[in-house]
Amino acid sequence: MSRAIGMIEFSTVSKGVTAADEMVKTSKVELLEAETVCPGKYIALIAGELSAVRAAVDSATAKYPDELIDSMVLGNPHESIFPAIYGTTDVHDISALGILETYDVASMIVAADIAAKTAIVDLIELRIAKGMCGKSYMFLTGEVAAVSAAIETAKESIADKGMFLDSSVIAHPDEQICKTVL
Repeated sequence: MSRAIGMIEFSTVSKGVTAADEMVKTSKVELLEAETVCPGKYIALIAGELSAVRAAVDSATAKYPDELIDSMVLGNPHESIFPAIYGTTDVHDISALGILETYDVASMIVAADIAAKTAIVDLIELRIAKGMCGKSYMFLTGEVAAVSAAIETAKESIADKGMFLDSSVIAHPDEQICKTVL
């Protein structure tokens, strides 16, 4: 019995809200976030025991497959995921800057989790679809080799779904760029 998070992402608000309702009625899970994001998509993020989260996500995705964009379940997510999502990460120095973009939210959260577990890096921010026309991105930092390894592994992990958009690693970014990221 491990702690987990799960997410659904739907192309319509109507089916998204209905699917989120299905999730919380199916299993004992906590609804962490549920909202409309650009361009009129709907996401819902839940937490609970792994089996409950998996059952809730499976139920919602099976019922409304035509409007489903993506979904994910993560057992034991990296502890830096939530501060990065909510903009409360405390990073003061950027040695190297890694940037990864996706076409959806669920893939971004999975990629961030994998990146954080691949190498010694700090997640700075996960921007999930808000004001991004449905795209998402992450910023992370660490030593150049660690950032490169984290970005490459995260990129490979989501490439099969076709949701990877672009990535970059900047060694020792200029102070002006660092100020915009922090």
